[in-house]
Amino acid sequence: MTDVSVPKLIQGNQACSYGAIAAGCRFFAGYPITPSTEIAETMALELPKYGGKFIQMEDEIASISAIIGASIAGSKAMTATSGPGFSLMQENLGYAYMAEVPCVVINVMRGGPSTGLPTKVSQADVMQANWGAHGDYYPIVLSPSSVSECFDITVRAFNLSERYRCPVIILSDEVIGHMREMVSLPDFSSVEMIERQRPNVPPEWYKHFLITHDFTSPMASFGEGYRFHLTGLTHDEFGLPTSDNIEIAKKLGKLKLKIERHLSDISQVNTYKIEDAHIVILAYGSVARAARQAVLLSRKKRFKAGLFQPITLWPFPDRQLRQISRKADLIVVAELNQGQIINEVRRVCKSHSKVVGLNRYDGELITPEQILEKIKEEHR
Repeated sequence: MTDVSVPKLIQGNQACSYGAIAAGCRFFAGYPITPSTEIAETMALELPKYGGKFIQMEDEIASISAIIGASIAGSKAMTATSGPGFSLMQENLGYAYMAEVPCVVINVMRGGPSTGLPTKVSQADVMQANWGAHGDYYPIVLSPSSVSECFDITVRAFNLSERYRCPVIILSDEVIGHMREMVSLPDFSSVEMIERQRPNVPPEWYKHFLITHDFTSPMASFGEGYRFHLTGLTHDEFGLPTSDNIEIAKKLGKLKLKIERHLSDISQVNTYKIEDAHIVILAYGSVARAARQAVLLSRKKRFKAGLFQPITLWPFPDRQLRQISRKADLIVVAELNQGQIINEVRRVCKSHSKVVGLNRYDGELITPEQILEKIKEEHR
């Protein structure tokens, strides 16, 4: 067992692995890909100590197929990848949304497209995480900005996945994945774990996709005596394919409402010195670290700046940002891409604030000084 009694100098990728184990993950399937490989390596070392199973698959398509199967059989399951592998997973991610299979996918982002910049940082998969699969679905996507957040957010990802019977995506990045910080891990037995709701009816009454008051169905596992049908086709409450327009609308509405009706539970943001801020820096992941320092630099120059850091990227935190934007003159959206979340910010804030982007996509980090210069430029 891992000794968690003393602070440890660990990587963000390692912290994700420990968070997964603490949350009850007992199955990992993956394929090595920079810069996420340390997650697989740590899971290979640690999972067997907790009675879990690690398997290296032949590719990322097989990896997500394996974790879907493990979850249906009753295990909490996870995989990890980076941009090219995440692209390969999209079809089966769509299947997991339709079949309402809880699982966690970590994407440690790097530069692209294609092979791109395997060892350099990027935040260019934000839109893919929301719209990568086809059809209407409502993903939960979380983004850590520190090693300790890697642990906490991975635990949260499993809990949200189990509660709402859906895949949850963690968008880390190369800097967060590979940086090392001293962290004190909690005793794993003290970590809050949410388990999927189990059926409380006899097998002959069981509906695997029952539409409940909160739109999340109890879930039996294969091999427990409950018979059910799983398909990527649109289906009824028994899982049987249907072309009935009423059943189709009910199914797709269920995928939407089980997320939309619980935004207050799902959506999470961090703020820093935002109370009196007239300038808001919106940043996530590794950029949020530079943005926090930029807030301090800006205030030394008498710019009342604050940080708005969405932990939950999708669903986008409309309500929290709208509330803050009402007193903000300027919002600077700092991203390591060509502008992937700024249009969401404009949608929410365009009637209240000026919204501008600060983008870098050459594989290097945005610095606090660059953010300060952008504030000076736009504040004239």
